[in-house]
Amino acid sequence: MRDAPTQPRPVVFAVLLIVLGVIGWIAAFALTNDKFAALESPEAGLGCDFSLLVQCSANLDSPQGAIFGFPNPLIGVAAWIAPIVVGAGLLAGARFDRWFWAVFNLGFVLALVFVGWLIATSVFALGTLCPWCMLTWSVVIPGFWLVTLRNLREGVFPVPAAVRRAAGAAYGWIPFITLVCYLGIAVIAQLRLNVLAYL
Repeated sequence: MRDAPTQPRPVVFAVLLIVLGVIGWIAAFALTNDKFAALESPEAGLGCDFSLLVQCSANLDSPQGAIFGFPNPLIGVAAWIAPIVVGAGLLAGARFDRWFWAVFNLGFVLALVFVGWLIATSVFALGTLCPWCMLTWSVVIPGFWLVTLRNLREGVFPVPAAVRRAAGAAYGWIPFITLVCYLGIAVIAQLRLNVLAYL
């Protein structure tokens, strides 16, 4: 008796989730460590403070750096475990229900909204570019597109077939879409902060 055919494991998707999760976790951990260092020695400069423009201190010390009453990076230390675990599960052959993918997608939507607010705060209110923050931005954006387009393509959400086909076509363009998002942020930062003048 033959075994029932099984769907191939989404190896590339799973590996990308793990890589993005690890990078995001490292950035969050580094920011958390810098926050603790600043609390221990407020007068000491942080290793991520490179200039008046490129620094972490202003972001960590601002009210926006602890929007929920504790340092924002702690959210990342906890949250970035999720894509690592999901990716590892997929590599091990796990299959998740629609509700799980919907909740997982919601996490990336909330992360993107939060990052968008942090970008606006950093550029327009604080006038700084935090290195570890930018690393976080750089993985949230492709992570959002990766999970969202995958879920639309796979029918996790009740959308028309045309939307599923469009998502499937756009899935292969995620690197380009991500690059466009990066360029958009860079243009906004340049117009607001004149970044090139600091180089």
